Amino acid sequence: MHRVAPDEVRARIGEPDALTRMKKFGHIDAHVRRFIAHSPFLTMATADAAGNADCTPRGDYPGFAKVLDERTLAIPDRPGNKLADSFTNLAENDGIGLLFLIPGMIETVRVNGRAWVTDEPDVLARMQTEASTPMLAIVVEVAEVYFHCGRALLRSRLWDADSQALAAEAPTMADVVADLVGGDVETITKHVRAGYRELF
Repeated sequence: MHRVAPDEVRARIGEPDALTRMKKFGHIDAHVRRFIAHSPFLTMATADAAGNADCTPRGDYPGFAKVLDERTLAIPDRPGNKLADSFTNLAENDGIGLLFLIPGMIETVRVNGRAWVTDEPDVLARMQTEASTPMLAIVVEVAEVYFHCGRALLRSRLWDADSQALAAEAPTMADVVADLVGGDVETITKHVRAGYRELF
């Protein structure tokens, strides 16, 4: 398969306009702070020392990621699958990329920077909920922030109610587990749902 070189890519897609170049900045301003305060979901991309990439979803109540100051934010680590891929990657390579979403909104916010894991009590206390206080958090030192236009979400029809019908055509977690280790799909479904309830 032919690989397109970077200079060929630029020649084909053209140059960004002046406004697009201006939208990238190196700190969290009032607009980004407000967006993050209303976002209940983000995706987090990391990579290990060899460049093997991983992207994980993170979600909680709106504003679960906390802006500590204009160049720093923190993301709580809530109970999950315990694979800790992101933690392992950050120990080898501190680069990180975040994509914040708000349900119903087509624009997103992207944050790139460097990150590390902390157990600083003052940071964790800011992310306490009625359910629990996280044991760990990921602190992000912001290098680049920008709003991303809504073309991808418009094309995908992500927030359209009719798009939810696609879920019926996809395999469930229970289907996958049953194929991997055997067992009854209905029983596995009950087990998975019980596990989800324990997260709250």
